[in-house]
Amino acid sequence: MMYINVIFICVGFVLGILSLLMGVLSVDMMISDYFIFFEWELGGINYMEFEFVFWLDWISCLFSSLVMMISFMILLYSIWYMSGDFNIYRFFFLVFMFVVSMLMVILSPNLISIILGWDGLGLVSYCLIIYYMNWSSYVSGIITIMFNRLGDIGILMGIGYMVSFGDWNTSVFWNHFFNDEFFCMLLLMLAGLTKSAQIPFCSWLPIAMAAPTPVSSLVHSSTLVTAGVYLMIRYFEAFNLGVLGVLIYLGGLTMIVSGFVAIWEYDLSKIIALSTLSQLGLMYLVVSLGLIDLAFFHLVIHAFFSAMLFMCSGILIHSMGGLQDIRYMSGLFKNVPEVLLLILVSSFSLSGIPFFMGFYSKDLIIEICMMGDLNYLVLIMLISSVVLTLLYTVRIYIYIIFDFMNFKSLFVYSKDFSVFLVFSSWLMMILVLFFGGYFFEIIFPFMNYVILSDFLSL
Repeated sequence: MMYINVIFICVGFVLGILSLLMGVLSVDMMISDYFIFFEWELGGINYMEFEFVFWLDWISCLFSSLVMMISFMILLYSIWYMSGDFNIYRFFFLVFMFVVSMLMVILSPNLISIILGWDGLGLVSYCLIIYYMNWSSYVSGIITIMFNRLGDIGILMGIGYMVSFGDWNTSVFWNHFFNDEFFCMLLLMLAGLTKSAQIPFCSWLPIAMAAPTPVSSLVHSSTLVTAGVYLMIRYFEAFNLGVLGVLIYLGGLTMIVSGFVAIWEYDLSKIIALSTLSQLGLMYLVVSLGLIDLAFFHLVIHAFFSAMLFMCSGILIHSMGGLQDIRYMSGLFKNVPEVLLLILVSSFSLSGIPFFMGFYSKDLIIEICMMGDLNYLVLIMLISSVVLTLLYTVRIYIYIIFDFMNFKSLFVYSKDFSVFLVFSSWLMMILVLFFGGYFFEIIFPFMNYVILSDFLSL
């Protein structure tokens, strides 16, 4: 077990250093306005050439930095959470393959490279969901892989469609490829909706919580599910106004439905998964409105506080011997006050409380939408989702802090926290507390002036 801990630490710190380097490169690219393009020719068939392509711009570098930073903290967190597990080597290999697959999706504009990463995400996600090898995980895994295969069909058909253009690289024929091609729009929309679990493909995300908690923190909250949003941001020019109008209402409906379900849910992991689903719907709504930079900003912000929420839930579930029902979690302030502090910080950020991390993106989204020429239905969906988020967050507070209506006599807290858990959790809390404004200054170097009445601002 000592050797695997050393491997976790070494790989984690390598990812952390690479994350810092990619973050600095992203800021430099944004300031100097340039990008880096790598291309390696692997061979060809007739007139079709196969190239391995990397495209580094500020968006891909910042998203890669985000993935590697969260992976670094999750690997340190896993040293504590997965200690004593007999299949720890398999877990480490799957997490490493997930990071590699995610980076291939982020950094490549070539659909051949993207399908390798995209299919790798689906396969590794399935293997991680069935990690515990029980009946519940098997059912969750097969449902997840079936939904994700629908999105893979969209990518594969897109590759077949691109044969007629003589190149796999979308950057070569960007404008021509996306010129009134309704078929291509449907393929990309199918791939994005399935991977990000939007209606009508939203049922797989809550049941994917059968995976270990570090997997949920890394895969099903901050990186995998945002791959669909990232695809929509990258290929935004592919969609006409009609398709974007449909995506607005699909995102809004996902926000409302997931918020209502979270209010009546008692499983802590599923509540956080439903909150992730609601935030993904918000990202889709913002992308469909053409606010690409704002959607990407919320994607980055959400990744941090969502991963932190899953880490906190994992600490509670592990301390309670595997129980996930919030009705058993009363008296948290008396037993594990440090975990309560972590949950409060991440939940405040989720709710958009000033001046936590989530406030910088949510407040700007709401105010810009109020200034825009939107119909009242979209505004009602947006404001309702924010209210629902606040309601199920307050509901969690009530169950884990106060003693009434809880089954407090049926459990005993176990506090066996390690230095790796403390370091990763508190580092994540520092990021959530203080780095929201920093990311705001990076993505929006010129201040967005919002002019609203005092009533609307309140």
